[in-house]
This record gives sequence, structure tokens and C-alpha cells, in this order.
Amino acid sequence: MTDASINASTVQQGDAEFGDYFALLKPRVMSLVVFTALVGLLAAPVGVHPVIGFSAILFIAIGGGASGALNMWWDADIDQVMKRTKSRPIPAGKVEPGEALSLGLALSGLSVIMLALATNVFAGAFLAFTIFFYVVIYTMWLKRATPQNIVIGGAAGAFPPVIGWIAATGSMAVEPWLMFALTFMWTPPHFWALALFMRSDYDDAGVPMLTVTHGRRSTRKHILIYTALLALLAVGTAFSGVGGPIYLVVALVLNALFLHGAWKISRRDEDDSEADNFKVERSFFKLSLLYLFLHFGAILAEAVLKPYGLGGW
Repeated sequence: MTDASINASTVQQGDAEFGDYFALLKPRVMSLVVFTALVGLLAAPVGVHPVIGFSAILFIAIGGGASGALNMWWDADIDQVMKRTKSRPIPAGKVEPGEALSLGLALSGLSVIMLALATNVFAGAFLAFTIFFYVVIYTMWLKRATPQNIVIGGAAGAFPPVIGWIAATGSMAVEPWLMFALTFMWTPPHFWALALFMRSDYDDAGVPMLTVTHGRRSTRKHILIYTALLALLAVGTAFSGVGGPIYLVVALVLNALFLHGAWKISRRDEDDSEADNFKVERSFFKLSLLYLFLHFGAILAEAVLKPYGLGGW
């Protein structure tokens, strides 16, 4: 990919506003990064000074935003083809590709160095690895090379709670990897549901999403299989060091709803979906957003209440 391939001539110098540069950081994705990293940090078995904790989350957020900017720089050619992304700053002609690249690189270096200084070198190094994984492994390689792009690449979005835990403790443990696994297994059914009703976007852009390479019928079966595996993992996490009765109730209810939604999707044919504009698939996708937030919210509740003898087992 080259800057010249992005219709750079349509970019008007000086038209970009602060909001355009902020949009490069993918604030919606950043909000998930911040929340899961915060849960990882607070669920750790050690206390963290509020200033250090705030600094850790801030620099993790900046690192997540840097990844988003670099992702938009590299994917600008396909972003301008897809309906869902054509209004992003670069394809919309608000920001030049080179500016996005410079911003992403600068924020990457800043976030890694400052996180290492504010917490520990291990946390800084792990943030650097996460940025590398998302930008190079997922964005530059997997996304356009294999229908397993979301499965493997989902690891990038699953690392923040591990970074938060390491920022607090300076070490690894089983619990943050359970939080990692929760996000990792959630990512495929979440994005495949989106791909079911946005398939034309991926077709037009030439992205080998599962719906494009294997068809919607296969994708529906994959959603059900991954959702079933996710449910086992999610409920099992209730009996770990970050679980407890609050989390267990949340996990049981949400996974019953999620499994029911995945089952309904697996039973649908294309005529049904086209007739109601993918109503069931869209509903499952919306539930998936709530699913992850409430699971991590339950982990947070267990961590906050544990010192008072109300959380955990």
C-alpha cells in the first residue's frame, strides 16, 4: 500500500479538525481497551496507587489509539470501498495517510515508554508487543491473507486485561489469561455476526472474511460452535480467582441468551435473513456488545466487593 493509492489529491490541507485526528484512534475500540485493562488492573491481587493506576490506563488507552491510527493508515485503500468505513478520516479526505502514520508511530512510542516508566518494564514491553501484533500480524498480514483473520487476530484485542494485570503486579498469573481467553473466544462470533449482514462490504474490499471464502451457511455453523465453547469458558471462569457468585449469575444468564441467539442464527436460511434484513443476526451482534461488557463488569464487581467479604468464593 502507498499513500498515492488513497486519492491523496482529494485531501484538503488544513481541513482536518481535532475530531478527525481523534477518530483515527478508534475511540469505540479504545473504550473497550480501557475498560478491560481497568478490570485487569483492579482484579489483580495487589493494591495500586490511584495515580499509578490512572497513568497505566491512560497509556494503555493511548497505545490502543496508536494501533487504531496505524490500522487506518494501512487499511485506507479498503476503507474507502466499504460502506461501514468510507467515512473514516483518511478515505473521507480529512487526514492524509502520512499524518495518520506519523501520529500512530509517535503515540506508540510515547505509550510504551511512559507505561514502562509509570509501572514496570514488563508492562511496557507487553504493550509494545500488543501494538506490533495488531498492526503487523493482524492488519498487515492476517486480515487480507486468511479467513482465520478474526480468530487469530482477535488476540490483539484480548491483551489489555493482561497488560492491566502486569502493570499492577509485574508478573503473570492464570487469571488474566482467563480474561484474555474470554475476549479471544468472543471475538469470532461477534465479528462473524457483523459479517453476515455486511458481507457485501468484505466482498467489495476483497477481504477474505469467512462469509466470503466459505459462505454464510458455514459462518452460521462456526458462530454456534464458537459460542458453545465460549459459554463453557465463561461459566468455568466463575470458579477461578476472578469469579464468584455475582459473576456466575451473570455468566449463566448471558450465555443462555447468547447460545439461544447462536442457535437461531444456525437455523436460518438466506431467504429468511434477506426477508427481515438480518433481524436475528443484528440482534445477536447487539447482544454480543452487551455480553462482553457485562462479563467484565461482573469481574470488576467481584474485585471491588472482595475486600468487604462480599465478592469471590
